[in-house]
Amino acid sequence: MSRGVKSLFSLSTLLASFFGAAMIAGAFAYFNYKFSEYKFVDFKEWLFYEQKDIFVPKEEKYIVVFYSSKDAKSNEFLANANLNLPILAIDYYSQMYPNTQNTTFLRAGTKTTLSFIQRFNIYETPSIFFIKKTKESLYKQDSMIRKIDNLNELSHQIEEL
Repeated sequence: MSRGVKSLFSLSTLLASFFGAAMIAGAFAYFNYKFSEYKFVDFKEWLFYEQKDIFVPKEEKYIVVFYSSKDAKSNEFLANANLNLPILAIDYYSQMYPNTQNTTFLRAGTKTTLSFIQRFNIYETPSIFFIKKTKESLYKQDSMIRKIDNLNELSHQIEEL
């Protein structure tokens, strides 16, 4: 009598292959979803102002800081910041401030400000994130949005990058 011959294609091999493929597909879907969470900002579509002129981005990368000008410490920090990337400081209250060497103070109308807050899901100030140029005036979010309790932490976090 011959003993039962094991087939090369057993049930356990089939299940292992199935679960392996499912894990790879799940990982791909997760990272694809995480990548799609990052949003775009088109500076031709949304008008921001620096002083009285319309802001036109010139750099490849920016640090975006959404802050409240009612917080004096934030204003002072942003005016004196000297980081390795230029800062776009967008004020919730749309106050006009003079630009400094490394910080461009932006303001916008109510519609643009609300659209900006909604697009990037900003719930607290100051919040920061990075943007990177993809086309002429189109920039893509290049990091998660983080709440900074103290803007002095920003300089330490930027130096680590």
